[in-house]
Amino acid sequence: MPTIMSFLGFTSSLVSFAPPPPLPSLTPLLPSLSCLSIRRRNRLLLSVRNLDYKCESQASGLYMEPVKESVELNRNIYANIEPYETGFLKVSDLHSIYYEQSGSPSGHPVVFLHGGPGGGTAPSNRRFFDPEFYRIILFDQRGAGKSTPHACLEENTTWDLIADIEKLREHLKIPEWQVFGGSWGSTLALAYSQSHPEKVTGLVLRGIFLLRKKEIDWFYEGGAAAIFPDAWESFRDFIPENERGCFIDAYSKRLNSDDLEIQYAAARAWTKWEMMTAHLLPNEETVKRGDDDIFSLAFARIENHYFVNKGFFPSDSFLLENVDKIRHINTTIVQGRYDVCCPMMSAWDLHKAWPEADLKVVPDAGHSANEPGITTELVAANEKLKNIIKNGS
Repeated sequence: MPTIMSFLGFTSSLVSFAPPPPLPSLTPLLPSLSCLSIRRRNRLLLSVRNLDYKCESQASGLYMEPVKESVELNRNIYANIEPYETGFLKVSDLHSIYYEQSGSPSGHPVVFLHGGPGGGTAPSNRRFFDPEFYRIILFDQRGAGKSTPHACLEENTTWDLIADIEKLREHLKIPEWQVFGGSWGSTLALAYSQSHPEKVTGLVLRGIFLLRKKEIDWFYEGGAAAIFPDAWESFRDFIPENERGCFIDAYSKRLNSDDLEIQYAAARAWTKWEMMTAHLLPNEETVKRGDDDIFSLAFARIENHYFVNKGFFPSDSFLLENVDKIRHINTTIVQGRYDVCCPMMSAWDLHKAWPEADLKVVPDAGHSANEPGITTELVAANEKLKNIIKNGS
């Protein structure tokens, strides 16, 4: 008789002279699972899997590791595609956000949350998803990319962005969707999912950033300078010596100056520091983004604004403290081993708090989603969720 574990696609090895007693079959329950939402089905299947695992372990008297059957997943990034719809959604009296849809209009919806904050989206972001299966939604967060007003800090908080995601979902008449986010996008994805777990069918997170003080201090107060001292000098030297006690505050003063040229200069220095450290190997195309005053102003001003305000979270470990709200959601975490911008300590802390999530450490990558090892794992993570949705298990 098949066990619950074998039904879910797991095989187990027990070193035992006698097999454990058989467990009851889930077969009679299968028809009823199909009527559940993806979110509820995932929660049920995860609970059953854990129960089955516990029962078999106790029956044998031995600890065992469940081993997933190997499934070949596509790891190749998809071809360039164009959106079939673009538009602007007015989310407040002040802000309008740009959004686009591509892929299959009748496909499973997935929303892409870009980094920064302030980074905006790019056409290449569509390529992580199978366009024949996914309805791909990209949008530029408040003040970023094509959203207006550009580089605006007013009415721009994490909670405003979470509300915008919900307004966009409702505007597009989507009952629930998959969420994909990297770097700051992983922060926002966690915060959104914890606020609206019933709307999330799956999560793919990359370059984990929990916006804790030690992470900010690492990258902006001299920690990462130990690895990139050459790139750090330009960032450091833009600030007079007597103001170097807190670079976040010193840059905030200049990024909010009444003199636009001072804002631009500070934005270029801030952005170049991040772009020079985003890859394991130098990437000139990425570094050049720091020379674009329009991009840099939104990127630097909005990032700094969020960091000065500690992400607008009520506590330093807010996202870790609320993992229980999303523990049931099928999730893959992709992390570059040598990520300097968002060091692996954050992904590891999240993994320890949330062992049910699948952690993929890329041994030869830094921070960027466009590094080969990161890209392949992100595509595979989406393929894994696609197969779960298609197979209903």
